[in-house]
Amino acid sequence: MTKPKPDNREDNKIHLQQHIENTKANMQEAEEYLYELADELTASEKHEIKEKNERRKQSIEGFKEELMEEQ
Repeated sequence: MTKPKPDNREDNKIHLQQHIENTKANMQEAEEYLYELADELTASEKHEIKEKNERRKQSIEGFKEELMEEQ
């Protein structure tokens, strides 16, 4: 029987910061994609991208809250 891994939170701050930066980069890419291909995208595709970016904003807020709790 294997033992569960101990809860190692030492690098949690680093991981949360990386998640924030990666999510911001994904948002920026999506915004650039929308801008560059606006004429070629359907209204539904534009809506989906905007909705996904809204979810990304919420994720960033959650990551920031977790980061504050880690300090």
